[in-house]
Amino acid sequence: MLKRILLLLAIAPALSPTVRAQQLGPLTVEKIMRDPAQWIGNSPSNISWAEDGKRIYFNWNPEKARRDSLYSISPSGGTARKVSQREQRELPAANGEYDQQHARKVYEKDGDIYLLDLKTLRVRRITNTAERELDPTFALQGQLISYTRASNLYTWNPATGETVQRTDFRRGNRPTDGSTDMADKFLKAQQLALFDIIKQKDQDVKARQRQQKALARLRPKAIWLGQQSARNLRLSPDGRYVTYTLAQEPSGEKVALVPNFVTASGFTEDISTRTKVGAPQTAYQLGLYDIGRDTTFVLGYRELEGLDEQPAYRKEYQLQLKAPTPADSVKAATAKKEKPATEQRRVIPYGPFWSEDGKRAFLVIRSTDNKDRWIVGLDPATQKINLLDRQHDDAWINGPGIGYDEGNVGWLPDSRRVWFQSEETGYSHLYTVDVTNGQKKALTSGKFEVQKAQLSQDKKSWYLTANKVHPGEQHFYRMPINGGDLTQITSLPGGSEVTLSPDEKTLAVRYSTANTPWELYVMDNKPGAKMRRLTHSTTPEFESYAWRTPEVITIKARDGADVYARLYRPTSPQAQGPAVIFVHGAGYLQNAHKWWSTYFREYMFHNLLVDKGYTVLDIDYRGSAGYGRDVRTGIYRYMGGKDLNDQVDGAKLLTEKYGVSPQRIGIYGGSYGGFITLMAMFTQPDVFKAGAALRSVTDWAHYNHGYTDNILNEPYNDSLAYARSSPIYYANGLKGALLMCHGMVDTNVHFQDIVRLSQRLIELHKENWELAVYPVEDHGFVEPSSWTDEYKRILKLFETNLKITPATSGSTGGQ
Repeated sequence: MLKRILLLLAIAPALSPTVRAQQLGPLTVEKIMRDPAQWIGNSPSNISWAEDGKRIYFNWNPEKARRDSLYSISPSGGTARKVSQREQRELPAANGEYDQQHARKVYEKDGDIYLLDLKTLRVRRITNTAERELDPTFALQGQLISYTRASNLYTWNPATGETVQRTDFRRGNRPTDGSTDMADKFLKAQQLALFDIIKQKDQDVKARQRQQKALARLRPKAIWLGQQSARNLRLSPDGRYVTYTLAQEPSGEKVALVPNFVTASGFTEDISTRTKVGAPQTAYQLGLYDIGRDTTFVLGYRELEGLDEQPAYRKEYQLQLKAPTPADSVKAATAKKEKPATEQRRVIPYGPFWSEDGKRAFLVIRSTDNKDRWIVGLDPATQKINLLDRQHDDAWINGPGIGYDEGNVGWLPDSRRVWFQSEETGYSHLYTVDVTNGQKKALTSGKFEVQKAQLSQDKKSWYLTANKVHPGEQHFYRMPINGGDLTQITSLPGGSEVTLSPDEKTLAVRYSTANTPWELYVMDNKPGAKMRRLTHSTTPEFESYAWRTPEVITIKARDGADVYARLYRPTSPQAQGPAVIFVHGAGYLQNAHKWWSTYFREYMFHNLLVDKGYTVLDIDYRGSAGYGRDVRTGIYRYMGGKDLNDQVDGAKLLTEKYGVSPQRIGIYGGSYGGFITLMAMFTQPDVFKAGAALRSVTDWAHYNHGYTDNILNEPYNDSLAYARSSPIYYANGLKGALLMCHGMVDTNVHFQDIVRLSQRLIELHKENWELAVYPVEDHGFVEPSSWTDEYKRILKLFETNLKITPATSGSTGGQ
């Protein structure tokens, strides 16, 4: 009996954590900030179909391993199975290019090129080399396969197996033919005249050189690039031209170093990161190699409409207007004179994109200041371009299907019309333009965004993803090729990410709602068809808590705009209770939607706050995605303007409609959200009593070029925008309690940012702030211990400063 009691006592401690783990119980920071793979479960991702449509592949981690693995499942259901390493090596790559008949697929895998016959599923290996081959495409109407190796273009003939090198790009300058010095020429002539043996050897050398030149005619022309590099090599459909992008990298630019203090070596190791905004950028040109004429050209753009137009913001400097900013001395020191009106802006070419019949081509050209995008027809024989469409934005060009490169573009099957997306109406929609007469047509319209668009295999229909029903819902639609009614296929509210089966009869749908993570479903490609669930990823512990579905509301902003937000409220809210406003990161991102948020830790923290009596508001402020051009560009030249006003207007709504005390409102966020938190605490101290700024930008002049230049232009050209948008200039306004948290190896928003602000606060004699540093964390935290420490500090900040009445408030939560 004694042995049995001892055995039970020994077993009980091992069993009790498992039993307890089934019930999450009261939320705590320690619980919700654990490794999500271990207690929430990992959702399926990277969905793709087998080429025969018999299996669906996806990344998943039901075993709670250190990383996801590849799984597959039948679309009819059953048990998902892990794909072995051997099977993975034999699988075709998910990405690749199909020929016009959709009978073959060419793809790159592990640096080699393969050709797949879609009828027999037979794979033919094209290359097997130590060098890496990339960018395989069909050429000469599918007769050849082209690819690049070591920055040169090659073709392979499936019928003969012959490989041909089509270009011979070489770095450096063309070698000279010999000395041009007159003294050297005299001495050589003397030697040849005096010595027959030298004369004979010289004749032999010249004979060999003539032979080599004759052989060279059978090989591609040597093209010397100097210090440039050649990218995006493409063979024209008729095989006459090779087009390529010439890139000239800037030299000698300073690159910011991030010191890494906690290392395996025990020594501090510097991480080389990036330049800062305004640094010289790579210059691009489009090159054409005319194989028939054995000559090269560089395309010119002087005839582009608006190429010499200077940005509208420069007029402010011409008129010498004074900006409302505390940094007048900075502006005076850094302001730059107006550039000459005749100066042409630099551009980046993308393409060319060839029609299916191979007779026409177009380019997408973007100005490097990102205020113009041109779509132009290209005639490689004359190196001439003709304008098909120009999209101009005084702020910057972007939006769904547009992006920062060529965007979502292509040819319709008639080989006459080019299709593309544009924000011409204020929302990203689908357009066509006829290259023969310039006629443009909008295929979709309305106050919603087309977020994705693709042609059906039979080229008779479009498949679109759009937020037509509600800005916070994603649905899948079908539309006739020439436009018309959108037929909605998915119907459940939330987010639906659709991957079409090869025969387009079935949809693999990654679906989620606001309080349930993403799972994999399938459904017939028919409107309103029932979705069948294939995966179950969440754990019983996660499911044991009643996670809230936040209410999606609109806030009427002071300028009349409708601003969307998520609202979390206690079941029985306290009169004049506390509230917290969360500010999402990235700026251009949507979070007030009806699907599972990428900010899932913050979502769980908001549930915890509501359990403690807080009202929580999560605002898609100006600059957010999902709402069209005016919202997207609402922060142009003034970050901390309309985007911060939306937070203040949200705080006003909380007090006027939801009974929150105006003396008990806090704010927090990371990255861009941390920046807004700083601006709120520094410029709106009577609205926000406490704030937590995480991995925050404190001075936009120290951030990267790609993001910042679009919104604020270059700091030496638009110093006004930087001065009014950077929190470091407003630090003297701090009154409430401020917590700042930052990873020390942050390669995005450098730790230097928060160090500079800390020194500024010290010199301003501010005491109501504290800085928590995380020595092993980059911009996005990874370690559960770091997440836990950070959010315990945030909770303490709010509990200390928002849960007590103003009359007894004496603590700042600072140092």
